[in-house]
Amino acid sequence: MTSEMPADLLAHARAAKGFMPEDEGAFLHRLARERLPHGPALEIGTYCGKSAIYLGAAARAVGGTVLTVDHHRGSEENQAGWEHHDASLVDDELGLMDTLPVFRRTLALAGLEEHVTAVVGRSTSVATWWRTPLSLVFIDGGHAEVHAQNDYSGFAHWIMPGGTLVIHDVFERPEDGGQAPFHVWQRAVDSGSFEPRDTVGSMRALARTGGSAGDPVG
Repeated sequence: MTSEMPADLLAHARAAKGFMPEDEGAFLHRLARERLPHGPALEIGTYCGKSAIYLGAAARAVGGTVLTVDHHRGSEENQAGWEHHDASLVDDELGLMDTLPVFRRTLALAGLEEHVTAVVGRSTSVATWWRTPLSLVFIDGGHAEVHAQNDYSGFAHWIMPGGTLVIHDVFERPEDGGQAPFHVWQRAVDSGSFEPRDTVGSMRALARTGGSAGDPVG
């Protein structure tokens, strides 16, 4: 059985709004296929659903559940005046970003609504009641230091032993990109609870090496 993205869903991933290069998406898809048979996967940072298609494609292929958390008001870099602002995603009446309708349409067109469940809210709020062990956590939310660290603090300890932590936009050099995701990666490695695995582009994967889901990871 091939582990590659199926052509129909790859076309939807390419068409979806978002910033994930195709090789990183294929890497995320492969990691999800490995882990989803063992338990649900959680994405932090939905935006318009490009990465959710790669995750959902894995769920369609091997079974399992993908959940994706986002408040859908856009990260700091998505706001007006910032580099990644898209005016078409602003609610005219409210004057606020609203990526949820675009995400829902993206998911419906890809036929993945039964495989990917949206959780609408801030990750810090969701983390307060989260109790489900996870086979994979993908951190790709706000890239400010406080938000990236909160995403790790809120959900990394719910990864089951042998499970996978994936962090996007990891740049070691400040001139290549923001440092918060790199600091989260360093924190995970320094904790002793995670061991680095593969890297593709700016995406890095780590494996949880011990403890039980829910135990502190540092």
